[in-house]
Amino acid sequence: MKDILMDTSERMKKAEASFERELASIRAGRANASLLDRLEVEYYGASTPVNQLATIAVPEARMLTITPYDKTVLGDIEKAIYKSDLGLNPANDGTLIRLVIPQLTEERRKELAKLVGKDSENAKIAVRNIRRDAMDALKKAEKNSEITEDELHMTEKKVQELTDESVKNIDTIAENKEQELLDV
Repeated sequence: MKDILMDTSERMKKAEASFERELASIRAGRANASLLDRLEVEYYGASTPVNQLATIAVPEARMLTITPYDKTVLGDIEKAIYKSDLGLNPANDGTLIRLVIPQLTEERRKELAKLVGKDSENAKIAVRNIRRDAMDALKKAEKNSEITEDELHMTEKKVQELTDESVKNIDTIAENKEQELLDV
């Protein structure tokens, strides 16, 4: 039973962390190096994350600079930014790339807030799936006479408490991100 509870708790925390990483890539009108976390560049035949090929700095509130360790990859990074879903126009000066983060319009802020809501719902679904897996494992253990019926109900209650806590954490994370997006 303890193994099931620990595994469930661990998986729910991973779902929360994954949701936070997903939200970090949604830009809020401010420069943030994590915007480029999912951006990959073809480098010597291998798809490599930009943050492993270059230094990413935030010199101003709405600007990112990307300084590659190897200047030959500068054009490839620029192409990857154009192809990405970031919607940013890179300015390449031969040694580094500047990304100016445009001010978000009210309409775009609301769209992004809806996206946060959708992502939070997906994270909650993942948590509920983890709960279902744990409940199935508990019922199977009870059916195989590994645990008693009382232990089953007690542990099911603990799994539900973990689920409620995880959903509450996801709501808090989503609320904070929506607030960040809607603040002008």
